[in-house]
Amino acid sequence: MSDAPHVQRRILLVEDEESLIFTMQDRLASEGYDTTVATDGEAAVEAATRRAFDCILLDIALPKKNGFDVCRDLRQRGVQTPILMLTARGQVIDRVLGLKLGADDYVTKPFEMAELLARIEALLRRSRTLAASSGDVWAFGGVEVDFRRAEVRRDGAPVELSGLELKLLRYLVEHRGSVLSRDELLEKVWGYDATPVTRTVDVHIASLRQKLEPNPARPEFILTVHGLGYKFVG
Repeated sequence: MSDAPHVQRRILLVEDEESLIFTMQDRLASEGYDTTVATDGEAAVEAATRRAFDCILLDIALPKKNGFDVCRDLRQRGVQTPILMLTARGQVIDRVLGLKLGADDYVTKPFEMAELLARIEALLRRSRTLAASSGDVWAFGGVEVDFRRAEVRRDGAPVELSGLELKLLRYLVEHRGSVLSRDELLEKVWGYDATPVTRTVDVHIASLRQKLEPNPARPEFILTVHGLGYKFVG
């Protein structure tokens, strides 16, 4: 068994075969992954655009919308999550089509779980390397951020962020998965030490949520860690 990720990684499993769902969920959980299941293509698009995942395992033969269409729709909406396609088809043309539509890799059914896990881990490593080398661009849910150009879009529409909001968002993104105290954020983003009465960080966090979260009252990306601070998980 491979080591579980230090920060729990979230996987969207898009599959309609119940026995395979059960097997994959069980094994992924034992490897430390948090798995969400969508059993048709429309549900997959909805889930992947409303919540941030680290990897999408996407079957091709799905009800309502096939895997090719799901892959194409997600890429058109700016979702850059790595996609690993699962297919029973062995023809080269199907694999080529999936890759052309934006998939990152594929496995052909039936597959060994060890091979699937190895491919997932490879995609996650590649994703982290790309994020580190091209940190000026980030995407989560339906949000796309180009820090170099100071441009933010949500579901394709431009979003206006202040300079401080953009700087705060960048610090959160660069420290993804880490709990950040208000004092640290004040020091690193604003450049001064915290005072016991300031709510500067809270106000700016609330503003970011209003602009970027699908439901600001129940944030999915910029989370409050009670008593400690905030954590970005997008």
